[in-house]
Amino acid sequence: MARVAPPGDGSPGSSGSSVLRLLRASLTRVRGFPAAVLRDYRSHHSAPTSTLTHTPHPYARALGLLAVTLLGAWLGLLIVGSIHAPVGPVDTNMTLRPSFTGGTKINVSPLGALELRSHYAPIRLDVDVDRLDPVRSQALVDHPERFAGLQEQVTRDVISGTGTLAFRSCVAVVSGATALGLAVYRRPRRALAAGGLALALLASSGAAAYATWNPKSVLEPKFSGLLSSAPSVVGNARNIVSEFDVYQKELARLVTNVTKLYEATSTLPAYAPDPTTIRVLHVSDIHLNPAAWQIIKSLVKQYKIDVIIDTGDTMDHGSAAENAFLDPVATLGAPYVWVRGNHDSATTQKYLATRKNATVLDDGRAVSVGGLRIAGVGDPQFTPDRSVVAEGDFDERTAGGKLADSLRTQRLAGTPVDIALAHNPVAATEADGLAPLALAGHIHHRENSVLPGGTRLMIEGSTGGGGLRAVQGKKPAPVQASVLYLDRRTRHLQAWDEITLGGLGLSKAEVSRHLPQENRPGASPSPSVGPSGTRSPGTSATASGTPSPGSP
Repeated sequence: MARVAPPGDGSPGSSGSSVLRLLRASLTRVRGFPAAVLRDYRSHHSAPTSTLTHTPHPYARALGLLAVTLLGAWLGLLIVGSIHAPVGPVDTNMTLRPSFTGGTKINVSPLGALELRSHYAPIRLDVDVDRLDPVRSQALVDHPERFAGLQEQVTRDVISGTGTLAFRSCVAVVSGATALGLAVYRRPRRALAAGGLALALLASSGAAAYATWNPKSVLEPKFSGLLSSAPSVVGNARNIVSEFDVYQKELARLVTNVTKLYEATSTLPAYAPDPTTIRVLHVSDIHLNPAAWQIIKSLVKQYKIDVIIDTGDTMDHGSAAENAFLDPVATLGAPYVWVRGNHDSATTQKYLATRKNATVLDDGRAVSVGGLRIAGVGDPQFTPDRSVVAEGDFDERTAGGKLADSLRTQRLAGTPVDIALAHNPVAATEADGLAPLALAGHIHHRENSVLPGGTRLMIEGSTGGGGLRAVQGKKPAPVQASVLYLDRRTRHLQAWDEITLGGLGLSKAEVSRHLPQENRPGASPSPSVGPSGTRSPGTSATASGTPSPGSP
């Protein structure tokens, strides 16, 4: 039997199959070539792979840091930002708190709380009155003389306490902001940045509080709590009046002592007021300050005043409810001559005209009081009444014209006027050349000049220290009045004393003697307006008002 050879063994049939396999392999390679080329291209030109991450905006990062800083600083103040400090006989707890309005809050538990507009800054000072220390309180009871130094002790305690509180608060805000920053960011650098930012914010807030500090805020406290407790915390009206009465009596006594000292040590031999000299006390712009009456009484007694002249604005709103304020006029000890100011109403004028000892002048009316011929005109404008449109200087000059017409009439009648009165200096200037002396007020500070026609215009400051406006400026407005010495025969001004007292809460007094130019040593006489309205020798037509040598 013959044997069959297997495929591929070199026989003719096997050779055909091999060729077929090669053709199929070549065809497969040709078909796969594009894919291989694409894989090779992709392997050499593929983009690098990366992981997508979110990067916050710089503003968002800054706001986040600020939020962490503020929250951490607030937490620090809550936890460790308060101190216990003794203030006089009481123990207090002082704390700084974030606030949109600033100020100081004094908690007097269980009565309520006092809020003071002491400063404007994003921090508020909270003072909690914890208790009255029995040991320190008993010491005050056993040694009453210590009450004299209690105010200084309280001041020292408050300064010491706020200094300690400031240091403690700095530590608190830095620690709180740094700790929270470390917990949130887990990076020491960011945490330290939060602490530094907290310290900068606290420092800037402290600077703002210092720049806007208002010590007068204690005069206008806002009480919140039980209504029945308000008088105990703020002080009832009777206590306020009694304390103010003590102030005004002390101020009047100070005037008395200073004037006695002035008389004993005066170094002005150039002019010694003769006992027969007519002495006029010029006051103005009292503005409802009751201390003015005590001061006027003291000056009347010390200087032996013959006539009191008030150039208006005795009231503040001119309402009928204020009229009782004028009752002390009857007890001042000298005739009281008055002209209406722009804060005095017709109701005020009518009421004062019925008071004993008072003489009201208006429309140029002239009277003889204390040996002097005096004429005056009331202010034509009543400014507290908003329904009345103020016409300004035009109305004042019109009123001054009425005064000038009266002065001319009096001169022609043989009864010349010695002193012309008006509240506003604009009206008073219309008397120039028609009277030797014109008195006014209104501007709340002194001015002294000789007008072109020879009339001396003397403008007085506020004898009430500005009244309700006493504390509007940086310092309390001073209390001012003047004593005028006039020759009894010629009724010429010989000299005047300017009295200046400290404003509300201040205890100081100044008295300065002034001489007209012609009364100074070595001065040559020059013509001026005499009692008859004509120019006569003896007074100067130049402005004066500066203290003479040797005046205190």
